[in-house]
This record gives sequence, structure tokens and C-alpha cells, in this order.
Amino acid sequence: MGKNDPEKKAKQEAEANTPEKEEKTAAQEPEAETKPSALEEENAQLKDKLLRTLAEYDNFRKRSQKEKESIYPDAVADTVQNFLPVLDNFERAMAFECTDEEFRKGMDLIQKAFNEALTKLGIEEIPALGQAFDPNLHSAVMHVEDENFAENTICEVFQKGYKLGDRVIRFAMVKVAN
Repeated sequence: MGKNDPEKKAKQEAEANTPEKEEKTAAQEPEAETKPSALEEENAQLKDKLLRTLAEYDNFRKRSQKEKESIYPDAVADTVQNFLPVLDNFERAMAFECTDEEFRKGMDLIQKAFNEALTKLGIEEIPALGQAFDPNLHSAVMHVEDENFAENTICEVFQKGYKLGDRVIRFAMVKVAN
């Protein structure tokens, strides 16, 4: 009996522990099921957050690239805008009669060099005289009745206009025929 008693005790303890283990396992199963779904939900949230962050970074990168690309044209336009009054005065001076031919040749060379520099920078003169009036390119400061020109045609240019690509640096100041 001595030998059987420890065996019986072990069997009884094993039987006693078995229902508890089954109860614990049954109690842990729903918890185990909720943990993966909670983890999956958290994983999905983190993936979504990562995708949003990547998209935000990509938009930032594109916006920064556009800003970088616009810095040079903006700087050129601002600089040229400051030089245009000097060019206007130079052209007015060139309109006067000059008796000294050498001086006149020198002034012509300077004007040519200035215009070439503007061309290298991508600056173009806005066509005006004889063109149809375009409020996107021209600023009408006078309207006159002139039968020599069609209606809404520019008949005189007071100040030349310039543009850099599609961007107007200065509108041409013009007189328009009605």
C-alpha cells in the first residue's frame, strides 16, 4: 500500500490539476485571440502612419524642389527689373543725334552687349507696336481714335515690356487705337 499511496496521490493531483489547466487554457484562449487582433490592428495603424509619413516627406521633397527651381528665375527677374530703368535711359540717350561717329559706335556696342546679356538670361522684349492689345502683356495708358490702326491695336509704345519665359517682368506701357 505504501507504494500505491504515492502513485494514487500523484494520479489524484494530476487529475485535480487537469481541470484547472483546462480552465486556464480556456480562459487564456480568448485573451490569446484578442492579442493577435490587437497586434494586427496596431500593425495596421503603424503601417498607415508610415505610409502617411512617407507621402508627407515626398510632398515636402517635391515642394522643396519646386522652390529651388524658382529661386534662379526669381533672382534673375528681380535683378533685371532693377536694370530696366537704366536701359530705358540709355535708349533715350541713343535716340538723340550724335555728331561724333566713334562715340556713337561705342554706344551701339554697349547697347548690343546689354541686349545680348538679357537674351542669355532668357529675357525677351514683349512685342507691342502693331500688335493686338493683350492685358496680360500690355498696360494701356492711353486710348486714341486712329484710323491708321485697327481697333485694339497698339499704335505707340511708351515703355518696352519684358518677360522671362511666361512670366512678365514689366508690362509694356502702350497707347491703344480705338
